[in-house]
Amino acid sequence: MPKMKTKSAAKKRFSMTASGKVKAGPAGKRHGMIKRSTKFIRDVTGTMILSESDAKIVKKYMPYNR
Repeated sequence: MPKMKTKSAAKKRFSMTASGKVKAGPAGKRHGMIKRSTKFIRDVTGTMILSESDAKIVKKYMPYNR
């Protein structure tokens, strides 16, 4: 059986923690930030941990990052 391939899109957008959780950057910060509140801009900086249901889907795309 051939090797499974990692999806390049997932590789660029997600990273794994040492405990196996999936980290991702929050959505909604590419453009249009001038009309957003300061609190919104502050809240979307950094990364967040995905929920278990979303992480399960992402882990299928990254078979060697476990």
